[in-house]
Amino acid sequence: MATVKAVLRKKKNPEGRYPIAIRITKDRKSSYLGTGQHIEEKYWDEKNRCVRKSHPNANIINNFILAKVAEANKKVLEAENNADYQTVKAIKKNIRQNKKVDFFAVANMHLENLKNREKHHQYDTELGRLKKFKGFLKKNELSFNELNVPLLKRFEAYLLHNKKRSPRTVVNYLILIRTIYNLAISESLVDRGRYPFGKGKVQIKIPESQKIGLNRKEIQKLENATDLTEAQKKAVHVWLISFYFAGIRVGDVLKLKWSDFNDGRLMYRMNKNSKLVTLKTPDKASAILDRYRENYSLDNDLIFHYLKDTDLNDSQRVSVRTQGITRNLNRHLKKIAYKLGITKKMSMHIARHSFGNISGDKIPIQMLQKLYRHSSVTTTINYQANFIHKDADDALDSVINF
Repeated sequence: MATVKAVLRKKKNPEGRYPIAIRITKDRKSSYLGTGQHIEEKYWDEKNRCVRKSHPNANIINNFILAKVAEANKKVLEAENNADYQTVKAIKKNIRQNKKVDFFAVANMHLENLKNREKHHQYDTELGRLKKFKGFLKKNELSFNELNVPLLKRFEAYLLHNKKRSPRTVVNYLILIRTIYNLAISESLVDRGRYPFGKGKVQIKIPESQKIGLNRKEIQKLENATDLTEAQKKAVHVWLISFYFAGIRVGDVLKLKWSDFNDGRLMYRMNKNSKLVTLKTPDKASAILDRYRENYSLDNDLIFHYLKDTDLNDSQRVSVRTQGITRNLNRHLKKIAYKLGITKKMSMHIARHSFGNISGDKIPIQMLQKLYRHSSVTTTINYQANFIHKDADDALDSVINF
């Protein structure tokens, strides 16, 4: 007799969460059906095979698990009543074949994972892309059997020609669809046999993007700018703090606290990948920080007060507020650039590019990797390639200067 139980598998994902699966055991052999749910190990109640009440979504996930176990039990009983002997693999295959797997149901699993990881901006962006995909399909359901190469090629053409999206944006749509397909495979919901991505199918090639940063003279214009409004001065200060600390992201700058600075160093945890970063505080940065020190209080530890009325523990609210604040900062920066005669497109993100532009090939790539907080040196090499031109320039001069 086969048994069905909910279990927490021991292979954690990059976020340190473990997958909840349905285990089917027969004749001492087991097979697993994924549920798409991941939790921290401390939330799993091994004795009762459920999520502990201390988890914020315990009731919802436990009801979901019960439904999955009941569904699997039903199929197991049907298999057991079959006159022919069935192995555990055959039972699992029967469960999967008798269930129509909807692409958008798996997409909801992906979105829920993003929400659980507090990736709210990515959640909003990818929710919008999925709505656009539904609009193209003109329906709300799509089986994985229908998700084939011709369909994806038509969707690609639709985005490029009908919606006038850039090639880079189109790639983002395809990456999202591929991510959801891979999730379905990893959760044993679909087979890889019909996989529409790869050589000879839909190949995703990320177009080279042009990264332009300010040069020394342009940054000096910002540092010495006068005749600015109070809001414009603050926008410049936020931009310069980002630049002085090797281009830390605007979301991290807005959450910087006085308590993050100790013994002449900045120590903070990046929002994007939770890495702990420690950097010396340059004199130029200290000069800006000193202007805001008089506003320090135990009740408001933030250096810049844009988020002072926002609950920093509410990650979704912080994400929404940060997006709005960034738009306002970028509007101020564009006006400042026009006033100072800077023709490059100004934004908060260009602070990171500006650091790369000025560093060029002067700093060893391993040190740049540390300053950029990249997980892989390959990422740093590819990023910095946008700003290293000396070898190519010298090669050109060696040919034409005669």
